[in-house]
Amino acid sequence: MTAVIPAALQRREQLNLPYTHVDDFYINGAWVTATGEKRNPVVDPATGQEWGSVPEAGQVELDHAVGAAREALPGWGSLTAADRAEYLVRIAEEIEKRAEVLALTNTRENGSPISETRGAAANAAGIFRYFATLAPFLDDPDIRPFPAGGAESLVDKDPIGVCALIAPWNFPINLVVIKLAPALLAGCSVVIKPASPTPLSIRFIIEAVEAAGVPAGVINLLTGSGRFGDAMVRHPGVNKVAFTGSTPVGRKIASACGELLRPVTLELGGKSSAIVLPDADMSVLSARLIRSCMRNTGQTCYISTRIIAPASRYEEVVQVVADTIAAGRQGDPLDEDTIFGPVATASQYATVMEYIESGHAEGARAVTGGAATAGLTGGLENGVFIEPTVFADVTPDMRIAAEEIFGPVISILRYDDSAGVEEAIAIANNTEFGLGGLVFGADEDRALDVARRVDSGSVGINFFGSNHSAPFGGRHDSGMGVEYGIEGLSAYLSYKSIHRMV
Repeated sequence: MTAVIPAALQRREQLNLPYTHVDDFYINGAWVTATGEKRNPVVDPATGQEWGSVPEAGQVELDHAVGAAREALPGWGSLTAADRAEYLVRIAEEIEKRAEVLALTNTRENGSPISETRGAAANAAGIFRYFATLAPFLDDPDIRPFPAGGAESLVDKDPIGVCALIAPWNFPINLVVIKLAPALLAGCSVVIKPASPTPLSIRFIIEAVEAAGVPAGVINLLTGSGRFGDAMVRHPGVNKVAFTGSTPVGRKIASACGELLRPVTLELGGKSSAIVLPDADMSVLSARLIRSCMRNTGQTCYISTRIIAPASRYEEVVQVVADTIAAGRQGDPLDEDTIFGPVATASQYATVMEYIESGHAEGARAVTGGAATAGLTGGLENGVFIEPTVFADVTPDMRIAAEEIFGPVISILRYDDSAGVEEAIAIANNTEFGLGGLVFGADEDRALDVARRVDSGSVGINFFGSNHSAPFGGRHDSGMGVEYGIEGLSAYLSYKSIHRMV
């Protein structure tokens, strides 16, 4: 008798992904077989099945990769920025050719819905193309007269050197590319380490790099644990570190880089707020809610997981938010109509469930969700799914209101709007983080005034989105430095002023 394969598992068997159990790293323009025997598994969070694995790099591979990057640095850095920009455009074209298989691999790694991961290639290509447009900023002469006259300074913009790029698991492509593209344009060489749960989708970026003809050694890829990431940060051949991830890990990296006097860019955690003004249009709130407050099943650093609602409309806001979240379909992330997938890992599942339990214990009211997802079938029974959850009657002192959860949980707090929005702004700013934020309001001038008073690196008015040409970065415990824009490019430059008489 032939066994019946559940639908979700059958769908995965039919994918025929090119990368599953791999044995190599990309070093000095070639795939190099690992020297050690330790491997890290890749688990599909929707099914609980291990479907891939990668080798753990060691000191031998790290020295090899950093050495290759150092050897490639002079030649790559000596090209004009315009020449390097041509490579960036070719990389963008090659990434787009791999969009579908990249998306499928990404979804199997971390459970992000396919509707989300299908945009990864286009967004990555857009980032490469944007930074290519900044070549004149580097190539055009930068001459600055002395204020008193009689002399001038020629300002050179040199590549900072070999960069260690360390990425998280929630957006494993774009959170590499926002580091890689400016580093390459600046003339730097790099060593990339993806997060342990998501080490396979990034290989399509390396495929694109190879196809674009980027010289050997400019880009290197190693896989490994967090401990290996620490070795990268401290390697004597590394000149700069760029990291996206949790605040606790970011603190350790910042400490190491401070000790070594090594430049570092850190994009860390968040606990952002959406302030709902009394005149807010509830249809706008509903339309933008999932993208801005629970994107990627709540596993997005900048989303506003705290909604601060006016007392005069509190229950109305609660109902709109609960209805919108409850209407989002949860299920197999490979289904086209899935809005909410699983959380990315078993450890993250345990963390999120602990926060949900604390919300119940501290007196918050779950108006939708509030538990592990039950009843999924077809091969999803062993997946790590949590019901998209909305808590009402949340107060600022509750853990779910103060700490980053990084899962499908929204908290709705109340402010007294009888005397204005001062209390709402105070609640929004009463956090150790400062990454994102939102203001919903019909009067956009008033909303802009409120947005300017929110202590955060980025704030949206009636929507939130990342602009490749505008700096993105956090304040306080949300990080150091910025990515995107000319400001993000500058993080990979070392400036030299040459003074001369005129």
